Amino acid sequence: MKRPAKGKLFAFILTSLFLLTAVFASYVNDYYHSEESVQQYFEENDSITIEEIEHGLFIDGQGTDNAFIFYPGAKVEYTAYIPLLYQLAENGTDVFLVKMPCNLAFLSKNRADDILKNYHYSHWFIGGHSLGGAMASTYASEHLKELDGLVLLAAYPTSSLKSDDFTVVSIYGSEDGILNIKKIKEGIEFMPSDYTEMCISGGNHAQFGNYGFQEKDGTAHLTREKQQEQTVKAITEMITK
Repeated sequence: MKRPAKGKLFAFILTSLFLLTAVFASYVNDYYHSEESVQQYFEENDSITIEEIEHGLFIDGQGTDNAFIFYPGAKVEYTAYIPLLYQLAENGTDVFLVKMPCNLAFLSKNRADDILKNYHYSHWFIGGHSLGGAMASTYASEHLKELDGLVLLAAYPTSSLKSDDFTVVSIYGSEDGILNIKKIKEGIEFMPSDYTEMCISGGNHAQFGNYGFQEKDGTAHLTREKQQEQTVKAITEMITK
C-alpha cells in the first residue's frame, strides 16, 4: 500500500486539529448566561460583600467559622449561582464561588486547593451543581480529612465518601429532566453513614441557579425562589448541626 507523502500527512493532521479546535470552541462558547438580575447582588451591603478572587468570587458574610466552596454546573456562567449562595452567606456561612475554565469543572477539579491553603476556617464544606457537583464529590473523596461535608445539587458521586467524620446532603428536584435518578440511587453505596437525600417537590434542574430554562429540563411546579429557599435551608441545617 502506498503511504501518503509526509507533506500531505502533516496537512491532514493540521486540518484535523483545526477542526477539533473549532468544534471545541463552538461548544464551550455556547453556554447559559446568568440573568441580569444577578448584578444587584454586587451592590454595597453592610453585612455581605462580594470580592473577586483569583478563580472566582468570595461572598463574605458575618460568619467566621464555616466556609463553603461551590463548583458551578457545566456550561453555566458561574455568577448565575450568586443568588443561591448569597442566602447561605446571610445565614452565616462564607462562600467561595469558583470560576471554572470554559465553564467546565472537569477541567480544573482541584481549584479548591488554593482556597483551602490561603483561607482559614474551623469547618470546610464543598459542593456543586450537576457536573460541578460530580467534580466536587471527586475532590471531596480525596480530601475527606480536610473537609467536613459535601453538598450535591442534582449530582451524584462516583467514588467513596465513607468517613465517620463526613456528612453529605443530596438535593434534587422531582421534575428534573436532566439528572439520571438511577445514578442517585446507585451512588448511595459511596455515601457515609451521615447522609441525607432530599427531593424538592416540583423543583427542576436549572432553578438552583439564575440562568433561565435549560434544554431538556422538566418544567418546575414551584418558583425558583422557593426551590432555592428550600435548598439553602437544607444546606444550612447540614453545616450548623
